[in-house]
Amino acid sequence: MTAALARLAEVAGASGFGQWASASPIAYPIANVVHLLGLVMLVGAIGILDLRMAGAFRAIPLVPLSRALTPIALTGLILMVPSGATMFAADAPTFAASPVFQLKLILIAVALANAALFRVLWRHRLASWDEAPPLGGRLMAVGSIASWLTIGALGRMIAYS
Repeated sequence: MTAALARLAEVAGASGFGQWASASPIAYPIANVVHLLGLVMLVGAIGILDLRMAGAFRAIPLVPLSRALTPIALTGLILMVPSGATMFAADAPTFAASPVFQLKLILIAVALANAALFRVLWRHRLASWDEAPPLGGRLMAVGSIASWLTIGALGRMIAYS
């Protein structure tokens, strides 16, 4: 465990929010459901979009699909941040000590960096993907879906580590 994560766990657990999250009989279950809803929205929307960018569903124009699904994916991500923070605060030392949780955090950073880089590199060129999707962009899309699915699986595995 990194020193920074250990310190964050200490502060989160001792905070009023952490005390509330760990003592409340409904905080963790509600946060867990909201987190799962956010994951379904994120992976469902970005998964379909990533599959399209990787070369599947070529009959569907990419730009309108991206405009429709990106807000759903972002909403899912936004739901996951406070719900994940609530679950972390409820049992911060245990989460922080978990190698599975630590790997999940690393992969979240990688997936978000991939998404940001993808946006910088390809956002203005998506219309051309309907005819000739670039290999680099296709590989980034495959990496994205693999990352988010792995992150979801790791989240479930935390309970067993």
